[in-house]
Amino acid sequence: MAVQNVEKNVISNKLPPLKGQKRNKYAFACSLLASMTSVLLGYDTGVMSGAVIYIKEDLKISDVEIEILVGTINIYSLVGAAIAGRTSDWIGRRYTIVLAGIIFFVGAILMGFATNYWFLMFGRFVAGIGVGYALMIAPVYTAEVAPASCRGFCTSFPEVFINAGVLLGYVSNYAFSMLPLKLGWRFMLGIGVIPSVLLAVGVLAMPESPRWLVMQGRLGDAKRVLEKTSDSTEESKMRLADIKEAAGIPEDCQDDVVSVTRKRSHGAGVWRDLFLHPTPSVLHILIVGIGIHFFQQASGIDAVVLYSPRIYEKAGITKHSDRLLATIAVGCMKTFFTLVATFLVDKIGRRILLLSSCGGMILSLLCLATGLTIIDHSDQKLKWAIVLCVCCTYSTVAFFSIGMGPLAWVYSSEIFPLRLRAQGCSIGVAVNRAVSGGILMTFISLYKAISIGGAFFLYAGIAIMAWIFFYTLLPETRGRTLEEMEPLFGTFFRWRSTMKELDRNKVEGDAGAGAQVQP
Repeated sequence: MAVQNVEKNVISNKLPPLKGQKRNKYAFACSLLASMTSVLLGYDTGVMSGAVIYIKEDLKISDVEIEILVGTINIYSLVGAAIAGRTSDWIGRRYTIVLAGIIFFVGAILMGFATNYWFLMFGRFVAGIGVGYALMIAPVYTAEVAPASCRGFCTSFPEVFINAGVLLGYVSNYAFSMLPLKLGWRFMLGIGVIPSVLLAVGVLAMPESPRWLVMQGRLGDAKRVLEKTSDSTEESKMRLADIKEAAGIPEDCQDDVVSVTRKRSHGAGVWRDLFLHPTPSVLHILIVGIGIHFFQQASGIDAVVLYSPRIYEKAGITKHSDRLLATIAVGCMKTFFTLVATFLVDKIGRRILLLSSCGGMILSLLCLATGLTIIDHSDQKLKWAIVLCVCCTYSTVAFFSIGMGPLAWVYSSEIFPLRLRAQGCSIGVAVNRAVSGGILMTFISLYKAISIGGAFFLYAGIAIMAWIFFYTLLPETRGRTLEEMEPLFGTFFRWRSTMKELDRNKVEGDAGAGAQVQP
């Protein structure tokens, strides 16, 4: 056992791989396929921003009904997120992704053929469950498949595809706006069946998560997947040893299939360990996992993205087609800067991106609020103020997309211990969708009550609290394996001293291991 630990320390000392080493293409492809499920939420968010213009006109519904229609899909997705964790522990990560695509397919069909408001609401309920499943499972699967050297890069993909879906939704709005009123918005919503079918079929070519396989006692299958998704044979052995230790399987067990308890393999007792009797480390992780998702949405990004046509209308852009074209630019900004973030997250770390992103959002929201307030109190059309507001919506989504957008998914999917990961992440997704739904269902009423400028001053204030939260409570996780995360947490505001001590112990342990293997 001592020799095994020495070998493990020596292997650990080789990670992360040397600078310039190529990314694991198989892990990259698996992460890409799994993350494409996030297109479903992005498409729905983008397409509804324009579709509601025509739905309101066709179905003769009020602003309050529009708020409910737009926001409730996030509330409905709570159902999917709440049960996705347990579902993925039962049937596996891969088949849970397939299930998400099937459910969204049914929802898109129902929305496309909706004949009245309540039929449309039922379709959004079904689609919302599919969205909840997709949002929870994509980052979990990706984090469990990707090696530590590129985990941040790969787990950024869900946000990339959310933004790609938003952009597709905006383009769909503009393309189908030329159709007759009763057909246009139905095509906008119904065309969502196409990506859901492609995704459900494509995901079947992916392997199962090696960590889930170990939890089922399928060590041979897990070993084969790890050999394909690791940067080296040594790393695959180290990852398997770490996962076995986390799953409570003896390190010297070399059988292809081992017996595991039903409770352990199907996630029983997780809620007790998360909420009733959490260790200090788990409590810290839970606070951070919930907090990062809360602040991602409470800063008002969905109000900027989904209600951007209304923001432009308030800013003085009155023509439907001009407003829809302006929203396409929002989608382009989100997609581009999220792609930038994916290449930076493993190079400069999670904290720098998060704090820079949040700081930029604070400035952009304050400027947007100021511009809208000036326009509200002016009797004439101020072109400079209109330009300021449009530019500030672009800068808000750009700063969000380079940090807070992708990193909420990256960070929350990598910090939970193996046994708690699926259901821990589902809690984060549930909070994310609940806050998003609350923002979208109250935005119109809020800006009518305190002015549209006042609404964005409020979001800027929340973003300031988010920056303080990130700075004080979130340790850096770049370059660490998933099994090394838990020791980073548990000291809350004193995590810096804990990280220094862990790094010092690791250096001393590696030095001692190196000395022991010398001939």
